[in-house]
Amino acid sequence: MTNQFHRTLNIMALIVAVLFILLGIWHVDFLELASTNYVINGIIIGTGLFGIGLCFYEMMRLLPEYRWMNAYIHGRRNMKLPPHILRQIATILQRRPCRIYADTLAGLMDMIAERFNYARDSIRFITSTLIFLGLFGTFWGLLTTLGGFGDLISNLNLDDADIMLQMQDGLATPLAGMATAFTSSLLGLGASLIVGLLDHMVGIAHNTIYTEIGDYMAAHTHTVDADAPTRVLPNIDLNTQKITALVENIERNSVTE
Repeated sequence: MTNQFHRTLNIMALIVAVLFILLGIWHVDFLELASTNYVINGIIIGTGLFGIGLCFYEMMRLLPEYRWMNAYIHGRRNMKLPPHILRQIATILQRRPCRIYADTLAGLMDMIAERFNYARDSIRFITSTLIFLGLFGTFWGLLTTLGGFGDLISNLNLDDADIMLQMQDGLATPLAGMATAFTSSLLGLGASLIVGLLDHMVGIAHNTIYTEIGDYMAAHTHTVDADAPTRVLPNIDLNTQKITALVENIERNSVTE
């Protein structure tokens, strides 16, 4: 199981390493791309880096959970409780015998799934924020472009001999707005793709824990026999009749005396 954790972590590190290698190769083009709007693009890049770090942080928090699960599956009950996701489940399992009932298993698995989903909420929020920032930069750039064209047309003097120079100077603002729109959209979608891919790897690690502990507990689960009440009821009726006859005999003997 720990090997699976390290395998997933290595894949995440490989993804980030390839990303930075590509950025190092095309760093000139990337800096030119990001410099079209330092504020918006800087926020997008910073948020993307924060999302990448958050994914690795969530993976490192899973390591104690893996260790506890391995110890529990191999029968070691004296392990320290996991610090985060599986702590409540570990507390319940340590207080119960090894075998549990099917309805208890369903409740425990639902609790684990809910806590795993909650643990990834922050990463999903970062991914959605990156998409929003990309769209925000796109609309901001389009508004700048429309405003620049409006100013250009309103200030254009058709009688001036240098009308081409006026148009050239006036097009600087609309072109800058278009550059902002395209670059922010590109950076936002690219960063959300990277963070989303890393989030998927975190989800694979969660699913591995969920599947392994679910398989183990399912193998140690009691199932309720649906025919048990049908077999027990005749015995109950027979014993009830015997008790009733015994009580009647006692009452008759007491009256006779």
